[in-house]
Amino acid sequence: MNNVTVPTLDIGRFEYDRDNFVRELGQAYEQFGFCSISGHGLDPDLLAGAYRVFEQFFALPDAVKRAYHVPGTGGARGYTPFKVETAKDSKHPDLKEFWHIGREIARDSKYADVMPANLWPQEVPGFREYGYGLYQALERLGQRVLAALALYIDLPEDWFNDTIDCGNSILRPIHYPPIEHGEIPNVRAGAHEDINLITLLVGASAAGLELLDKDGRWLPVVTQGNAIVVNIGDMLQRLSNHVYPSTTHRVVNPQGEQARKPRYSVPFFLHLNPDFLIRTLPSCITPDNPDRYPEPITANDYLLQRLREIRLM
Repeated sequence: MNNVTVPTLDIGRFEYDRDNFVRELGQAYEQFGFCSISGHGLDPDLLAGAYRVFEQFFALPDAVKRAYHVPGTGGARGYTPFKVETAKDSKHPDLKEFWHIGREIARDSKYADVMPANLWPQEVPGFREYGYGLYQALERLGQRVLAALALYIDLPEDWFNDTIDCGNSILRPIHYPPIEHGEIPNVRAGAHEDINLITLLVGASAAGLELLDKDGRWLPVVTQGNAIVVNIGDMLQRLSNHVYPSTTHRVVNPQGEQARKPRYSVPFFLHLNPDFLIRTLPSCITPDNPDRYPEPITANDYLLQRLREIRLM
């Protein structure tokens, strides 16, 4: 188990070693559903500023944070309090609180009814600047990853571009507070798969992320340097007929003194445009892998279906 690790690949190779990079990336995702990406060029000052403002928000009094909670919206924007989200099929809510930043669109857009306006905490200067700046940077990086994923399954490298340009993507700063008690049934994030196309996870401030491999073993996902973790979501699994698997993962509780420390992480859930019809790609249907999803579904309908399953709606 200890010698099995999720690969780390330099995305800069896409420019000068494209064929080998695409092959290695595709094979990593076929095996793990996860890969660590280095050489991404994310601005260190942007990352540091974003973490600073996110930590400042979560340090605010509970009553102040709850003023940004909008019940009945599935946590689409703003704040979701501690122990609300529950992994599918889990009896216990996750030990986390989080904030959602979505795409900034004109309020007369055809997507306005499914993509509400963002909320911005007035108590934290710079929250909007750093939060939306990181949103945009991760979206650009996600598009580069998708270009390589497209080539691996015999699609044009720009195939995904106009499927995500109005995607209902979400940046989710997460705070896992210190665990103050002994044995508890809850974990920081129960075993689950992501709903979206791909997820880009900026380096977490503490260990705990694990994936379930094909042999039924939980493997720690450890990043090197400033690498970020990118994993496949259910929408891409469905679109690719499971060529790209959406792998079960979790965030486990640390032991000993580490349990008394908070954990912060910032995943970016890259989504398809709400009206995109998720229909199995012909290039991913073979005699050995027949179409698992003969009935297509829109990205928004699929999202709503899954949000109900994890009790956010």
